[in-house]
Order: sequence, then structure tokens, then C-alpha cells
Amino acid sequence: MTETPAVLFVCVHNAGRSQMAAGFLSELAGDRVRVFSAGSEPADRLNPVAVEAMAERGIDIAGNAPQILTTDAVKESDVVITMGCGDTCPIFPGKRYEDWDLTDPAGLPLEEVRPIRDEIERRVRALLAELEPAG
Repeated sequence: MTETPAVLFVCVHNAGRSQMAAGFLSELAGDRVRVFSAGSEPADRLNPVAVEAMAERGIDIAGNAPQILTTDAVKESDVVITMGCGDTCPIFPGKRYEDWDLTDPAGLPLEEVRPIRDEIERRVRALLAELEPAG
């Protein structure tokens, strides 16, 4: 792993789960981790309910835009996390890959997106604890 680890969050549309995960990791880690998110079929804009759910936590992702998943993004990352959406990512030796099986928040009301957001936050906090050396 590089001195400043890089994490790539991937979901199909890069409009909800991966954006929320990237928002949490960016907020919690600051410049200690490089954070990227992308999708294989990016949407035109972020899921407004995901934006609202993150705003409730004081994290503004409204200015983000869905990005296309590229081979270079995977190459630059130490950790690649897919969001339970069956994405096929290029596999490179020496990378850590995880799949987080999370409900897609697309089309769900805020009350149903909150538990998804909270689970993403829990997983991001656990990931950050693993990435940061003890002491």
C-alpha cells in the first residue's frame, strides 16, 4: 500500500452508495486517504435523496458528479470497494478488493435511505481504522 492509501468506491451509477461512501471517507480521513468514486454506467446527476441524507450528517456531496470507472482509477487505488451491484472491475495484483452488499437507494424515500447511509458510515469507519496504522 502507498504511503497515502487510495480508496476507490464503485457502483453502477455512481450516484448514491459510492458517493456517500466517498463523502464519509473524505470527511473522516481528510488528506490521510485519497478518495475516488466511479461507476460503470454513471448517471446524469447524484441521487437527490442520497445528497439529503448526507446533508443530515453535515456532509455536502451536492457538488459531486458521477464519474466513469476507468482502468487508471483502479490502477491508482490500493483498495477497490464495489457496492453490491455486480460491477466487474479490472483486477490488478496487489490491490485489495471488497464487495459491500448494500441496498441501492435509487427511488427510495429518505426514511429508507437513512439506514443505508448509516451502514455505509459504519463500514467506512471500520475501513479507515484498518488503513490507519495504530499508534
